[in-house]
Amino acid sequence: MADDLVQRIEKLRALLRYHSYRYHTLDQPEVSDAEYDALMHELRRLEEQHPELITPDSPTQRVGSEPLAEFVKVRHPHPMTSLTDAFEREEVVAWLARAQRLLPDNTPLEFVVEPKIDGLAVALTYENGLLVRGATRGNGIIGEDITSNVRTIPSVPLRIPVQEGTAVPPLIEVRGEIYMPRDLFASLNEQRVAEGETPFANPRNAAAGSVRQLDPRITARRPLRLFGYAIGHLEGHQIHTQWEALQYLQILGFAINPDVRLLTEFNQVLDYCEEWMLRRDMLPYEADGVVIKINDFGIQRRLGAVGNAPRWAVAYKFPAREATTRLLDIGVNVGRTGVLTPYAIMEPVQLGGVTIRQASLHNFEDLARKDLRVGDMVVITRAGDVIPQVERPIVALRDGTEQPFAVPTACPVCGEPVVDEEGEVAVYCGNAACPAQLVRRIEYWVSRGAMDIDGLGIRIAEQLVTEGVVRDIADLYALTKEDLLNLEGFAEKRADNLLRAIDASRDRPLWRVITALGIRGVGSVVAQSLASHYPTLDALMSASQEQLEAIEGIGPQIARAIVDYFGRPRNQEFIAKLRQRGVRLEDQPTAQESGPAPLEGMTFVVTGTLPTLSREAATAFIQQHGGKVTGSVSKNTTYLVVGDKPGSSKTTAAQRLGVPTLDEQGLRDLIAAGGNVAPDSGRQSPKEPGDKPDDDPPQSANQLSLGL
Repeated sequence: MADDLVQRIEKLRALLRYHSYRYHTLDQPEVSDAEYDALMHELRRLEEQHPELITPDSPTQRVGSEPLAEFVKVRHPHPMTSLTDAFEREEVVAWLARAQRLLPDNTPLEFVVEPKIDGLAVALTYENGLLVRGATRGNGIIGEDITSNVRTIPSVPLRIPVQEGTAVPPLIEVRGEIYMPRDLFASLNEQRVAEGETPFANPRNAAAGSVRQLDPRITARRPLRLFGYAIGHLEGHQIHTQWEALQYLQILGFAINPDVRLLTEFNQVLDYCEEWMLRRDMLPYEADGVVIKINDFGIQRRLGAVGNAPRWAVAYKFPAREATTRLLDIGVNVGRTGVLTPYAIMEPVQLGGVTIRQASLHNFEDLARKDLRVGDMVVITRAGDVIPQVERPIVALRDGTEQPFAVPTACPVCGEPVVDEEGEVAVYCGNAACPAQLVRRIEYWVSRGAMDIDGLGIRIAEQLVTEGVVRDIADLYALTKEDLLNLEGFAEKRADNLLRAIDASRDRPLWRVITALGIRGVGSVVAQSLASHYPTLDALMSASQEQLEAIEGIGPQIARAIVDYFGRPRNQEFIAKLRQRGVRLEDQPTAQESGPAPLEGMTFVVTGTLPTLSREAATAFIQQHGGKVTGSVSKNTTYLVVGDKPGSSKTTAAQRLGVPTLDEQGLRDLIAAGGNVAPDSGRQSPKEPGDKPDDDPPQSANQLSLGL
């Protein structure tokens, strides 16, 4: 093929990337739309004539691909943590004081501040400059692979750097917020109404819904934008501060928020935040507050995190917007720990694009302090523009028919007397067999973030408890097919599927069991940290409060809650029952602990449905034996593991790049032979043993492990 043709195609791609960057990222176009379209038309024509020259980063490849069957789950290399919220100036001052107490006296601090965009947080991974994966935040540990969708967003570079002159980092994970500008959101809603479709409630819902479409072609038609706000992981380049990270993102070709500021005085920080509170409606995007970060990465590492929130950052939330409505009644929920929580039942009212019908009243003490009465006209807000809450009654509108609310003396579900201990705000049901508590505990135990038992929702939990089949969570692991067939809505196949799902959960990783126990303050992030320090539940149960507090991210309250939980005889009996029923209460030794890792240095991609392993189990299986799992096939992929109904894009990429494939048995054979065996006949041969992996990180790599 003529060199001049290849050079022309590369020239066209470079020009289109540059002009797209000027238009979508800088808002400073240098050519007319007609000139840009002419360049794109020429490139499309040449690629159609020579399809073998099409590359994933070509500007022509932004169009939406074929619909996905489902979103694949991906694990973030470093957790995408959440932020501590502050709603008053005093809370922000208190945040800084807490941080300064952990630092040497007179440590100089700088702050990076920017409006907190109300969109969808994503992580974009680039290998040698090429976009290989886009993922949602998910639960902070596991997100969803949305690569096909983010590729359609014009301000997301398909290759970095956009302009020549900057070295390409071997690996970088860029974290950002996908959002929809207000003016484009308004235009989209006008179009939807004109076409007879339901308009979106607000820009955030529109952005999140667009990104999570299984059909990327729908995403491609939505006016989405991206602002980069952090680097989650970086190799091959030194970055020392948050401000440097933002400047580096700009150099690579990412848009960053133009309203971000580097400030050296904390009074300036507070003034900046409060200025935007008054001017929030002037922003071209929806924002629900201002994010404040301590600039220096060394100080960030020293401060660390508590739970899943870094100590070095805080979100100063804007005041919530208000609405008025009538309080029709006050109900009471019984939670999984037995706490009784009042909630407001109201006449429906629109607030911030959402219809509000109910709101938590937190506790009975707060309800009495506000003097809320059934029949009141009340002021409601959305705390942080998200959670609806009742602020106060409008006393001037009372006509005498309003009824005060009396704190229950008996549980509204089981009728047992409530416990109202002196010195405690909470009122709770002391009946450990209360059906409401058990239903909620089962709901939490089987949830996706805990034991992940598919097909067992709250309605089935209610059936099991009501019929007396399940008296505690451990009874789930003694269910029989006959038990289920006696329940309404169950037939043979459904019963078999549920029993298989329950049986599969016996072998979940230890961190999932710890999460599912429902210890106060122990979510999935803390649970994974605990499991990394204590490989068996027995070891964790024996840990002292002082030992637990020594773990990064675990403070006195969480440590005390863990010790208290395992100190109760009822909980010890429950754990013993779980062990008796076959639930694994320890982690299997890693490949490093048990001997050489047969898959060390190998990179795998999994596609399709494997015979005996779920996608998550296959990933864990490969990692356990030293391998690395990524979401996209690249030249660095050692094997593509293929099951039934594989993704066409991955198999096509493997064929184009010459990546060998394995089925599940081939993967097991490879591990059994120490990583030095060719796949079964009929498959392509693997790389020769001893070849240096393509994706070994450079020795001088500077790896960032930031939480945001």
